Amino acid sequence: MKFKFDENLPSDLGALLRADGHDAHSVLDEDLRGAADPSIAKVCQDEQRILITLDLDFAHIKNYPPEDYHGIIVLRLARQDRDTVLAIIPRILTLLQTEPIAKRLWIVDDNRTRIRGES
Repeated sequence: MKFKFDENLPSDLGALLRADGHDAHSVLDEDLRGAADPSIAKVCQDEQRILITLDLDFAHIKNYPPEDYHGIIVLRLARQDRDTVLAIIPRILTLLQTEPIAKRLWIVDDNRTRIRGES
């Protein structure tokens, strides 16, 4: 799968995703630091990438309808430090093996994942 992760996530996330066989790019890798959310969303659409972010704005389905995207994963964690973020990724990767992400919004918190969009 192809991922783009937002600048608010640790750079180690790319290595973790790539170690699991995925194509992962950071917003920072592509010189999009400080880019507006709609610009990042458009790049993800164009590149058919799943966006991973801590930015809760991407959870607003009126602004970012899941059916328009290859997938959006919003991390809504009590702590947003490097270790906490990286610790949640294996749960996401496991869920990706059984649950489609295309045209869906996943809101991942410390204990569960809520899924919105096409089934």
